[in-house]
Amino acid sequence: MCLLCWSGSGNERAGDGIGMNLSIAFSPLVPLPLLLMLAAAAVVGAILLAIGRPRGAVLRAAALALVVLALANPSLDREEREKLPNVLALVVDQSQSQKIDNRAERTTAVRAAIESDAAKLPNTELRVIEGGAAAGSDGTDLFKSLAAGMADVAPDRVAGAIMITDGVVHDVPANAAELGFSAPVHGLITGRPNERDRRVVLTTAPRFGIVGKRQTVAFRIEQTAAILSGPVDVVARRDGEEIARMRAEPGREARIDVPITHAGQNLVEIEAATVPGELTDVNNRVALAIEGVREKLRVLLVSGEPHSGERTWRNLLKSDANVDLVHFTILRPPEKQDGTPIHELSLIAFPTRELFVTKIDEFDLIIFDRYARQGILPILYFDNIAQYVRKGGAVLVAAGPDYSGPGSLNETPLGSILPAEPVGSVTERPFLPTITDAGHRHPVTRDLPGDGAKPDWSEWFRVVDTRLRAGTELMSGADQPLLVLQREEKGRVALLLSDQIWLWARGYENGGPYLDLVRRLAHWLMKVPELEEEAFRMSVRGSALTIERQTMADTPAPVTLTLPSGATRTLTLDPAQPGLFRTVVQTDEMGLYRATDGTLTALINVGPTNPREFQDVASSTDRLAPIAQETGGSVRRVVNDAGGIDVPRLIAVRSGTRASGSDWIGVRQAETSVARGIEIFPLFSGLIGLALLLGVFALTWARESR
Repeated sequence: MCLLCWSGSGNERAGDGIGMNLSIAFSPLVPLPLLLMLAAAAVVGAILLAIGRPRGAVLRAAALALVVLALANPSLDREEREKLPNVLALVVDQSQSQKIDNRAERTTAVRAAIESDAAKLPNTELRVIEGGAAAGSDGTDLFKSLAAGMADVAPDRVAGAIMITDGVVHDVPANAAELGFSAPVHGLITGRPNERDRRVVLTTAPRFGIVGKRQTVAFRIEQTAAILSGPVDVVARRDGEEIARMRAEPGREARIDVPITHAGQNLVEIEAATVPGELTDVNNRVALAIEGVREKLRVLLVSGEPHSGERTWRNLLKSDANVDLVHFTILRPPEKQDGTPIHELSLIAFPTRELFVTKIDEFDLIIFDRYARQGILPILYFDNIAQYVRKGGAVLVAAGPDYSGPGSLNETPLGSILPAEPVGSVTERPFLPTITDAGHRHPVTRDLPGDGAKPDWSEWFRVVDTRLRAGTELMSGADQPLLVLQREEKGRVALLLSDQIWLWARGYENGGPYLDLVRRLAHWLMKVPELEEEAFRMSVRGSALTIERQTMADTPAPVTLTLPSGATRTLTLDPAQPGLFRTVVQTDEMGLYRATDGTLTALINVGPTNPREFQDVASSTDRLAPIAQETGGSVRRVVNDAGGIDVPRLIAVRSGTRASGSDWIGVRQAETSVARGIEIFPLFSGLIGLALLLGVFALTWARESR
């Protein structure tokens, strides 16, 4: 037990913060109760000696005291202690909202001033913590960054926390106890007072929609009190095309009906007019992707002359639950005369007028499989089919010898939109279907399973000889076009110039990729975005943003990427596959990304639809004020009336005193130290203790013997 201790700064070694403490400690050689009893007996004995005043009474009392002291076993302890510096946390907000309105420049200036001032404080270490921009974080979390950055610092060493921020902090503790230390928290706000900002907030954001129908998107315009205006002009776009203009009242929900025109992502963008002098227009627009889902694909399949592959198309289409198939087959050609009227040749009546006049627009795709004009369909109906394609419909002609002979579809008004005309002959010999250079770049035939230097699929034995008029030749065989695609105004046409694809379907000589080919072909005809020759898209996974450009050109143009903060980057895409170019960018911002190559534009929202970081970008002193007041700190703006920077001075203060003033902020100073070495010197050990005891007894004997 320590009865007496000395410590003083006078023994501190200059420059290293190491001081010395001296103390006397006792380690009794007998149990403490016995020692106390002996001490009491010695005191009584000393009192009796003092009363009786015999010769040598003082020496006898001293001898008793030394005996008791020897049993107490005193020692002199010398302890070397090193002062620990106080740690001041400087939390620098690096969130996206800090990059607008020159806040980043102000932050840099304030940080430099604080670092310079902190270097002058005694026994204080400044620790700079950059926070608020964690990947995947929805908002500014400065206090989480503070806790992580000071995790290795004891609470009694924390001198305080200074936060350089716009004040829009989303993880402010409910009370000071949650901080984990008792030191002042100060906020230095980089924004200006009475800032102006307007933003669009989605209130209803549907994820899916039925193709051909409309989905309702609801939103609200919010703006700061400094903006005094009436209705706001709003523009809505789908896939970059304007679909609506309206005026919306700030603070009230507005709705827009968005037509879902195709399967896959329909990217909807809503943009509000900007306000002069507002902080940023980044949050004046929002984007969402509505996945277009086809309720049912209505396909009309008309089979003409019976052949070996007649059921290939039917079986393939019937195997897809999303296809609503209407199939009519000409059971026998009308030139077979047996007296049976033509209208009785089908098992059921062929509703030609209903299909090709009144309800033709209800079909997504019309397929003619080895059909030749046999007098069943009036010539006017073929003109209706051609007009159906030009208005946005799709036709696939799977041709055989019928296409080169009399009654060919090429001789009807439908021939005006077919990309190849027959020359009157058919090549019948084994050949291997091959993909052309254009086909290797086209998404319908690119990377088909089995394709290579020599395709790993079976041969075909017949192809119609034709001459190309337009379109893109994707496959060839026997030196003839085999598969040709063409865009006709708003619609699309595909021409397959062989009736031998059934060999692949039935596995002849290991077959071929008929399923991939036919499905891709049908999806291209029905305008599925993934099969577009010219496409520009972005996708995100984690923090990786992938930009893809699909094109028939040899090289794509450079891409300009606009970040949510408004900054731009120019990117060059690298070849991934023939006709497909790609690059990956690491993102550190949440919000709307826009990419364009001058022709096509793609948008994607990274993070939540309404990220907290941009819900309110106007700076504020209110959010940090409660925690600063509770800890004795302060919150103030660093921007003065003239637009300059006023940084408060740092002053060292003791705990419990005021920690802020009009032009200064306080940093707590605490005396914390750690022991670096201890030396113990027993006072009654060995010869020293024995000599003291013998000396006292000798003096007592000598005094009494006189």
